[in-house]
Amino acid sequence: MLGPSGQAAAVNADREKSTRAFALIEEALRGARIDRSEILCIAVGLGPGSYTGIRVAISIAQGWQLARNVKLLGLSSAHVLAESARGDGMKGRGTCVIDAQRKEFYVATCDLGANPAHIIETLHLETTQQVAERATRGETLFGPEEKLHGNHIVFPDAMVLARLAAGRTDFLRGEQLEPIYLRETSFVKAPPARAPSAA
Repeated sequence: MLGPSGQAAAVNADREKSTRAFALIEEALRGARIDRSEILCIAVGLGPGSYTGIRVAISIAQGWQLARNVKLLGLSSAHVLAESARGDGMKGRGTCVIDAQRKEFYVATCDLGANPAHIIETLHLETTQQVAERATRGETLFGPEEKLHGNHIVFPDAMVLARLAAGRTDFLRGEQLEPIYLRETSFVKAPPARAPSAA
């Protein structure tokens, strides 16, 4: 969280705390010594990431805009990770890799030499084998995946998100904020329960 005078505050939340969104917001506001009324813009991470976490973040941003008419910005996890990697000293071209489950990864090629870092090849899905082939070809992989061989570990950082948002003007209305999943959500209807047979 960045205040009007540049003061900053961040709160780390584990899985147990992730459902306490409003308490975490209040904690960050206290840390930055700013009041809710001073918030002019809210930047939201659109994913890929936790299904519930992204939905909660977008919902809060939408509600805040309705109540206070704040400006909204949405950024992908790949943008934040790329800028975090650049901040860690990585240079040149790198490949952002985020676990997508089902033996697939979200992948984006990024220019880490630019300031801020930017995405060259947009986010898309690749198989574990395809990502392994990238590593074999000598590509620099980075992202939060600790079990991925040859990967430079970089985690998303809310302060990086805030700094990236501070230099942008492509504001959105709340209804325009959409989570980045890349894979269609599908639901399978359970078959109706069969009535117990008569004895």
